[in-house]
Amino acid sequence: MSTSLAASTLAVAAIASVGLVAAGGPASATGSKARPAPASATQTAIADSDGDGHVDGDGLHWDDCPASVKPGAGQQCATLAVPLDYGDPTGPRVDIAVSRLASTRPEARRGTLLVIAGGPGSSGVQRLSQKGAALAKETGDAYDLVAFDPRGVGGSTKARCGLADQDRWLVTLRSWPAADGSIGSNVERARRIAEACDRNGGAMLRSLTTANQVRDMEVLRQALGERKVSAWANSYGTYVAARYAQEYPGRTDRWVLDSSADPDPRRLAYGWLADMAKGAEDRFPDFAAWASHPDREAEGLRLADGPEEVRSLVLALAARLDRAPRATTVPGALLTGAALRQALQSALYSDAAFPGFARLVGQALDPNALPVLPPELTGPMPDEATTITVGVVCNDVTWPRSVPAYEKAVAADRARHPLTGGMPVNITPCAFWKGGAVEKPVRLTDDGPSNILMIQNLRDPSTPYSSGLKMRQALGDRARMVSVDRGGHGAYLIAAGGTGNACGDRTVTHFLLTGERPDTDARC
Repeated sequence: MSTSLAASTLAVAAIASVGLVAAGGPASATGSKARPAPASATQTAIADSDGDGHVDGDGLHWDDCPASVKPGAGQQCATLAVPLDYGDPTGPRVDIAVSRLASTRPEARRGTLLVIAGGPGSSGVQRLSQKGAALAKETGDAYDLVAFDPRGVGGSTKARCGLADQDRWLVTLRSWPAADGSIGSNVERARRIAEACDRNGGAMLRSLTTANQVRDMEVLRQALGERKVSAWANSYGTYVAARYAQEYPGRTDRWVLDSSADPDPRRLAYGWLADMAKGAEDRFPDFAAWASHPDREAEGLRLADGPEEVRSLVLALAARLDRAPRATTVPGALLTGAALRQALQSALYSDAAFPGFARLVGQALDPNALPVLPPELTGPMPDEATTITVGVVCNDVTWPRSVPAYEKAVAADRARHPLTGGMPVNITPCAFWKGGAVEKPVRLTDDGPSNILMIQNLRDPSTPYSSGLKMRQALGDRARMVSVDRGGHGAYLIAAGGTGNACGDRTVTHFLLTGERPDTDARC
């Protein structure tokens, strides 16, 4: 949760939720080869962890960002050293890439706001590059905006499983069943990936957990010299942020959870993926209405006269491609039924992606056309991106291991949710993961300050509204929830295609500026 949550967005969606995978700077360690501990912000912060939480923060040396970050104006970067293993705090360190967009109005500044990306596997540094200017403008430059690449991502220390190219294509890493619904090839691939990760990943791979990301965030807070921080978390990042708020409640200021999943420890990761089947069903009517609207006629993108016909057409085309895949503009990359379903699932994240999918459908229906695949389906993901995507969700919780149980679940889900063809409940490498969960999953509670504002789209293909309600229930009186009547993944500051929601944006911004939330849950 690949990434977000284009290719970078969709890669991370391969196993869990969704995010942006940014192919960042070079890794400073792989496997268990972490570097020795230097005198760093990490040591200062850990030494103060039982104090008042305030440190000088001079361990973070801000400088120009590398060109690969594509930084926005005024954006700076730094590196934070944290323990590879928090059980051995004086042992080897790994690097965490950090970035900030400092407030240019000292008189208006009220603190630091963390921008927490999704995934697992999304780059916070890249998200700050993409959203920082808009967020600074929206909040009147009231915050230093700070983001980080979680361990395993972007410019931070990475792990590598050493997977073969054929196991790193999004359409194979995601467990799409065979055309007849069988999962034999999925089982073989899942076992092969798990064995490679066990063989090559080492201590660095096993350190890729939500719990360690929370600990790294706390070290970052201390290194920044802030007693409290605010946050805007997205997708999988909402679970990270909620875990932080539970474990360090006194260090949270104004906490925004955008597009949350079900935090039930019995359903972590596995449940997130399974819920995407319902998410696709919730969201598809938006695409069907768009693709059947008369306005599409002039664009050459109208697929049918009515929404129900669009659904029938897409499902029939997927079935036809199951039987007879089409060649594409990329040699060796076929348009199969699974590839079409994957392209659809990806397109549901944003209205801006609707035209591309409609165009692909039109090409697939034309016997004289050569379909053009979306970029994320034209080649293998980087090994590091695959590793972080698999690593966190497999390390966080022990997944079900019965192959017959997966076969039964796939058969039922294919009938119930044909748009996703059984993929969301299919077997993954986590079923064969060596060692299972690194730590016992944590149950979120309502114990802590009431300073959380949730925002959730009603028709989210990745973290469906019903799943967001489970997070709302878990947080109890700690939270208020703003439900937004729109589709897509991500609710705050979504401007693409003019599909953002002014009411939702206004409510979140007001909270970040004043600390005031609606008295009760609200609807926009």
